[in-house]
Amino acid sequence: MNVPKAEENTPAQERAIQKLISMLSEKMLKENPRPGHMKRDAHPKMIALLRAEFIIVENLPEELRIGLFASGKTHPAWIRFSNQLAPPGGDDVKDIRGMAIKLLKVEGKKVLEGQEDCQTHDFITISTDAFVTKDIVQFADMISALVAGKVRLIFYLVCHPKNLWNLLRANKRFGSLLEARFFSVSPYRFGERVVKYAVKPQSNFQTPIAPKSTQNYLSSIMERQLSERDYYFDFMIQFQTDPAKMPVEDLSKRWKEEDSPFIKLATIKIPQQKFTSEPQKAFGDQLSFSPWHCLPEHTPLGSVNRARKVVYHILSQFRHRENNLPVIEPTTLEINLP
Repeated sequence: MNVPKAEENTPAQERAIQKLISMLSEKMLKENPRPGHMKRDAHPKMIALLRAEFIIVENLPEELRIGLFASGKTHPAWIRFSNQLAPPGGDDVKDIRGMAIKLLKVEGKKVLEGQEDCQTHDFITISTDAFVTKDIVQFADMISALVAGKVRLIFYLVCHPKNLWNLLRANKRFGSLLEARFFSVSPYRFGERVVKYAVKPQSNFQTPIAPKSTQNYLSSIMERQLSERDYYFDFMIQFQTDPAKMPVEDLSKRWKEEDSPFIKLATIKIPQQKFTSEPQKAFGDQLSFSPWHCLPEHTPLGSVNRARKVVYHILSQFRHRENNLPVIEPTTLEINLP
């Protein structure tokens, strides 16, 4: 496939990727001193690992029957809900939340080297529709300021007001993550076109945030909700219709829905279940997710995604090696720990 003209790959971006690998691995060691369990650098606190179904809409129009969505199949899936802050904070702290989806039984060669034959396909989404920084160069600069200390970070954000605004807008509290909306933020191929993803709850009900919330209230509320009924989300795509208004490389710029409305491609069903067992928590901790774990028709685009391909892989290998655990790709919805 040809690289879209709006996608840029520069030496500065490559230097930023190498800088991030060094900074984040050192940060992980500092936050998780040996001996001890090595947590993820980002989204270390798991709210829940849930069993789900990814039900692709049957008889989609021809232009939407691309790659994964050509089949009309239903795929079993694992979904990991999480908090972004590292080291982990409480659920009562304003934060960006994550919804990482791992589909099972997806046939076809995958893009990620070394895992081409795995029958899994990942989608990574967060609870905001714009990335904090424009690209990976700005992101590496912000992480550099973060690890240098609070004063340096404040100075960086004051000098980058758009990044500060995106950060303040993105960090929020939620009554329940089963009622939250999630976005890919970064763009992806959809055949020969470019899209972003979104996951939207089918219900408009919003659980109010308790005045005195506990540090683990999101898990507690999810446990209560999933003891009572099933929950449903719509998985949607948004086509790039104007490269100037909807850029590939500037993730700090939102793609407005009035310029291109979202189109539903699948239903995500999260059935009633229990998810608090220690083996299930350990299994969720051991899983890795990457936007590059996908079919070629859905290849990630942009500098942030190019960085994710390298950084996620190296940091995942580092984390699993420190924990003396293998990297696993599940094949069923059974807990299968080594």
